[in-house]
Amino acid sequence: MDKELREKLISAAWQAREQAYVPYSGFAVGAAALGGDGRIYSGCNIENASYGLTNCAERTAVFNMVSQGCQHLTAIAVCGGDGKPVCFPCGACRQVIAEFAMSKEIPVLICGADGSWLEMTADELLPHSFELAGE
Repeated sequence: MDKELREKLISAAWQAREQAYVPYSGFAVGAAALGGDGRIYSGCNIENASYGLTNCAERTAVFNMVSQGCQHLTAIAVCGGDGKPVCFPCGACRQVIAEFAMSKEIPVLICGADGSWLEMTADELLPHSFELAGE
């Protein structure tokens, strides 16, 4: 991924983080998904008093992408946390990323509140994702 696109995705994820609804945990996260159509779709985490109904930023961004007609994820940035070096996606988000990734090699940018980041592939993030037989 080139530097300009990486910076654009990370910036969009940080901007999305500003919209996070986190009255219970205070743990704000933003994500920016790059669709196969070249558009960036953002999302933030949205908490609920019933924690099971909370939605993570990564899923919000990807679901935003899909709901707007794009089913092919080409990259995603996840930014947030509480000052730890990086903010890794949860297992559910890893599976959603794997589901919509155009390939197992798409870049996943994982960013921490301290400004650090790392880049890995969707396959490195979730090496044995669930797949139905015959797909």
